[in-house]
Amino acid sequence: MMRMKPPAWISRNSTFFVLAVPLLLISAVTFLIGDTLIERIITVLFIDVILVLALQVFMGNSGILSFAVAGFMGIGAYGSVLFSMTPAAKAAALPDLYPFLTQIQLPFLVSLLIGGLIAALVAAIVAYPLMRLSDAAGVITIFSLLVIINVVLVHWSALTNGPRTLFGVDRFTYLGTTTVFCIVFLAVAWWFKESSTGLKLRASRDDAFAAASIGINIVMMRYLAFVLSAFMAGFAGALWAHFITSFSPYAFYLSAMFVFLAMLVIGGPNGISGAVVGTVLVTLLREGLRSIENNVNMSKILPSGLVGFTEIVMAILLIVILILRPAGIMGGRELRWPPGFFGLRGKRETPAKDGDV
Repeated sequence: MMRMKPPAWISRNSTFFVLAVPLLLISAVTFLIGDTLIERIITVLFIDVILVLALQVFMGNSGILSFAVAGFMGIGAYGSVLFSMTPAAKAAALPDLYPFLTQIQLPFLVSLLIGGLIAALVAAIVAYPLMRLSDAAGVITIFSLLVIINVVLVHWSALTNGPRTLFGVDRFTYLGTTTVFCIVFLAVAWWFKESSTGLKLRASRDDAFAAASIGINIVMMRYLAFVLSAFMAGFAGALWAHFITSFSPYAFYLSAMFVFLAMLVIGGPNGISGAVVGTVLVTLLREGLRSIENNVNMSKILPSGLVGFTEIVMAILLIVILILRPAGIMGGRELRWPPGFFGLRGKRETPAKDGDV
């Protein structure tokens, strides 16, 4: 039976639509349910999807483990709220703030963009020399970058209130806001993966010497991916800051980075589908484990309580995934339309690519 064929660009980008539609459905169902707790969980889920996609843009395409996403998230968070807070809130929360910043108050969307751009600017300034390093040396230097960012955030009291909690941020981020930007950055991550830059970067990941021999500038490809990743992480941090409304620099350090890495590694770092699937699965698992932990502690079944149960189970799961399926649940494959979805039944509209399912 003949069916109407979709436009070629839809067939080529079917992975984006296969991932975007369920996310939109999740948002719509959450809105219809109207439960505050569920809405809060799903809102954070969409922010986490952006952060894990930011991690995938660099780590998944370059093959270099990156710890800096949490740091750029923090830069975006603080960079955005400095421009969105009211002068009165700044005077109360940041008494030592530089005078030229105290009276500035910009619209929410502009502040989001500024947060992402500040993170991207920091990455653009410091990253180029780091992109010359690979393997263990590259991982260590990027981890050192996270440590440096955290130290700066903790000690730059004039801008961040130091190690203390920054308060007075207005809430502008809601479920609809995160839904829109989650879909936008899903498209950005997919576009980058399919772009010539993404293809060249993956070629350097698979065989750096062969890629260099055909004229690929490996350092520049990594650099562009790193800056884009920083922008996405900074933008997500800005969304998160305007949702949580009070936070400290410790929210953007190792514990947060472990969660983002777990989401990507469990799902599969080599594909966009793995980033989204891993984020959703880990979010559901974390919420379930937290519920168990809270119920056990409230019922006082154990005399000393159940402390760290969620983190321990997450760590064990990550170890098991790495042992049994190092490439993650998706194995680097991308979700696409099932055979026969369009056109002749049982036949694909476009030739299958390696790793597609």
